[in-house]
Amino acid sequence: MSTFELLKHAMPTPEPLREKILADSGFGKHFTDHMAHVRYTEELGWHGAQVKPYGPLVLDPAAAVLHYAQEIFEGLKAYRHADGSVWTFRPELNARRFNRSAARLALPELPEELFLESLKSLVSADSAWVPTPKDDNDEVSLYLRPFAFASEKFLGVRPSVEVDYYVIASPAQAYFSGTVGPVSIWVSQKVNRAAPGGTGFAKCGGNYAASLAAQKEAAEHGCAQVLFTDAAENRYLEELGGMNLFLVYEDGRLVTPALGDSILDGVTRRSLIELAEQLGYKPEERLVSLQEWKDGVASGEITEAFACGTAAVVTPIGTLKAPDFELQLGDEAGEVTMQLRSRLLDLQYGRVEDERGWLYRLA
Repeated sequence: MSTFELLKHAMPTPEPLREKILADSGFGKHFTDHMAHVRYTEELGWHGAQVKPYGPLVLDPAAAVLHYAQEIFEGLKAYRHADGSVWTFRPELNARRFNRSAARLALPELPEELFLESLKSLVSADSAWVPTPKDDNDEVSLYLRPFAFASEKFLGVRPSVEVDYYVIASPAQAYFSGTVGPVSIWVSQKVNRAAPGGTGFAKCGGNYAASLAAQKEAAEHGCAQVLFTDAAENRYLEELGGMNLFLVYEDGRLVTPALGDSILDGVTRRSLIELAEQLGYKPEERLVSLQEWKDGVASGEITEAFACGTAAVVTPIGTLKAPDFELQLGDEAGEVTMQLRSRLLDLQYGRVEDERGWLYRLA
C-alpha cells in the first residue's frame, strides 16, 4: 500500500483536450493533472507524502532557495509498452544521484524507496497521460521531474532546515524535432560550466544557469548545443550544456571524458558504456583533449561523435564550431551511434528482453 495519500483533482483535464495535447506535446510545455509532494523539517524529517492536484506553489519572499539557490533535481521518463504497462529506466540510479546532489548542496537525503514510490504514485494517478507510441520510431514518453528546494523563511547563509520535494510530469515528444540527424555544437572558450571542487557532478539549477550564456552564444552561431572544456586549461573535453559526450574510434573504442567532480554521472552515459561492451566495443573513460578530437577527425581515426542524456537520448554530432575552426564530422548519423541508440530505446520501450533488470514498473 502506498504511503502517498491521493488527493484527486476536482477538475482534471478533459479527455479530448488531453488527447490533443498528447498528439502534439512538444517537450516540457504541458503538465499532468497531479504532482507528488513530500515535506522535510528538522523536527519531523520527511513527512506528509501526497499526490495532489498540480498547481502553483506558495513561497515566502524570504524562502532560502530564492536567495541562495539551494535546490536539486532529476530527470527520467516513463514509457508505455506494447501491452499497455508503464515502465521507467534504472530509477535507482537517479535516486542515488539525487542524494549525491543533496549532500553537495547541503540538503537532506531522500530515502531511495520514497523517491521510487513518489514516481510510482504519481504515474499511477496520471497513467492516462503516458502517451502510446504509434510505431518503433515514435519516441513519445512521460518526462518525470523530481526536485527539492530550500523553503525555509530565512536570509542567513546556512543550510535550510525546511525543504520541499516534488515530482511533476510532462508528456514529451523527441527533444530535438524532426528526424534523427547530426546537430551542430559550439565550443565555449570563454565560459566554464563547472570547476574541480565545485558542483559540476551535482544536478542542480546553478550548473544549468551557468551554461545559459554559452548556450545563447551557441544559438547565435547556429548551433543546437554548447560544449564545455575544463576550467583549469580550457583544453580537455567535459560535457555539453545538458548531455554527456562520446567519441567513436575506427578501431572500436568508445571514448568519453572521465567524470571527476565536474561532469554529471549521466544514467544514459553509464548505460551506454555497459551496452557498448555487450555489443563488442571498447569503452574508455579518460581525459580527452579538444586537440585529440580535431586530430582524430583529420586522420580518420575518429569516425563519429554523439551526445547523450535522458531527454535527448542519443544525438549524433555533425559539426563542431568555434571562433577559430569548424570541424565537419558528417551529414548523417553514424552506424555505431545509431546502433547504440536503437538498442537503448528498444530496452526502454520493452521491445527486447530486459536481461539486466534495468526496467522498473510504474503502472
